[in-house]
Amino acid sequence: MKTTIASYLPELTALRRDLHQHPELGFEETRTAGIVAQMLGKYGIEVHTGWAKTGVVGVIKRGDSDRTIALRADMDALSLQEYSNLEYGSVNDGVMHACGHDGHMAMLLGAARYLAERGRFDGTVVFLFQPAEEGGGGGRLMVAEGVIDKFGIQAAYGLHIRSDLEAGHFATRPGTIMVATDNFEITVHGEGTHAALPHTGVDPIVTASQLVIALQSVVSRELKALDSAVLSITQFSSGSAYNVIPDEAVLRGGTRYRSPETGAALLEAMERVTAGVCSAYNARYTFQHMPGYPATINSPAETEAAVSAAGKALGADKVQGNCSLIMASEDFSYFLEKVPGCFAFLGNGTRTRAHRADFDFNDDILPLGIGYWVTLVEQELGERAE
Repeated sequence: MKTTIASYLPELTALRRDLHQHPELGFEETRTAGIVAQMLGKYGIEVHTGWAKTGVVGVIKRGDSDRTIALRADMDALSLQEYSNLEYGSVNDGVMHACGHDGHMAMLLGAARYLAERGRFDGTVVFLFQPAEEGGGGGRLMVAEGVIDKFGIQAAYGLHIRSDLEAGHFATRPGTIMVATDNFEITVHGEGTHAALPHTGVDPIVTASQLVIALQSVVSRELKALDSAVLSITQFSSGSAYNVIPDEAVLRGGTRYRSPETGAALLEAMERVTAGVCSAYNARYTFQHMPGYPATINSPAETEAAVSAAGKALGADKVQGNCSLIMASEDFSYFLEKVPGCFAFLGNGTRTRAHRADFDFNDDILPLGIGYWVTLVEQELGERAE
């Protein structure tokens, strides 16, 4: 297997770097989807396009078994200006592959090629190239459009690079591996006035400033110490002049939490604290809650299968089968709400961190990700004699 995969690497590395150079945002991945569909077709794989607007699905069926598993890669880039010295740096202003999705696609395409040409299995493999993972909910839309039932998917697996993990190392865990996330927007309504006469108005900036501090006590004082939750205020905007106290101040941010019960408790406490602070300062407020991705919950049997395959492909000494919970979120969660499966991480190495303007995927791990995918398929669908 290794020799064959190695022969793919020049083409896949060039492809990965081309995808990096031409990133596209969620639901806008038309060029990317075209390349993915073209490559799958070139490998002789059945291709279905237009899922969740720009998503692509490839299908390989072998033998007589009705066993079907899905492998997923995300396609979208981030709204971020790239600052790097890479010769294949982004040519699209304000858009960059800062989370490794270019590498995810290259690894899954490499696995698709190997399985199409040499795969020894009995059953069906569905390759899901999903748009809009970075907040757009492309996974939710693919599931809503019926991708699970259409292709008879019985289990789903996802793989994502991780920058704080040594290159080529593998990590996953049964149960919740990534948390749920919601966003919120709080508008504090005051009464604008001249900056020299603050007593004649209601200052929304002072009120919102007190609210920022008060909300930071919600996790530490409203939730159980063992509950996993984060509340972050990431935007504070108000005013347009030096000498005017404005009418409004707006706070925006997000929460992350492990269980629905914790999420509900967070929301209740946030609204109660907001009401109390605004009342104390004679201000009014508008509270907008925007539900995000649910928690990503791995099923035990499929997690065990992923760990087994990773051990065979990468070496057991490089596999963590019970890693720590990650306080980020993933829309692969929608697939796992419908079928059992496992979401896992492959170490990218610590040279650069994801979601930074200088990030780049580590091409050295391309064959490792491909090897994991191929091993997983042949393990779960069983080797079939030619």
